[in-house]
Amino acid sequence: MATAVRGRSPRAAGSGAASWGLRLMAVMVGVFFLSMGLNKVAWLADSSILMHKFDLFLKGAPPATQWYIDTIAKPGVPVFARIVPIAELSTAAALILGFWVRLAAALALLMVLNFHVATGELFTREFLLDGAGLPLLGALLALAIAGGMLPWTVAK
Repeated sequence: MATAVRGRSPRAAGSGAASWGLRLMAVMVGVFFLSMGLNKVAWLADSSILMHKFDLFLKGAPPATQWYIDTIAKPGVPVFARIVPIAELSTAAALILGFWVRLAAALALLMVLNFHVATGELFTREFLLDGAGLPLLGALLALAIAGGMLPWTVAK
């Protein structure tokens, strides 16, 4: 006897336990980005704070990280000091409110990868132990792939 597989409507696709789990993960990751963005609000008025962080990252950094900071990060400090807090707060709002979750998660994934390249941690064992490392990247990747059509979202 053949078994027929019933198709799920788009509305039903977002109503399962996995969708609720992803929605909760989006909110929690959004709260993380909210706290990170609020910690960087001072950068909007004083980009030297970020320059000091780059100087700290350079100490003992591998050559690839030194090149990245000297060639890309430091020359862009006036811009990055404004973009990063705004991007983190925007990501927080998008993930918490459920607005364009997939896009926000994909852009945040690139932002977090960029941070780990700048610190040089991406290429170390510590990256695997850092809660803002692999677990955060995994959560953002999951939301970028499957973050559409989640419950309690503003835009699906």
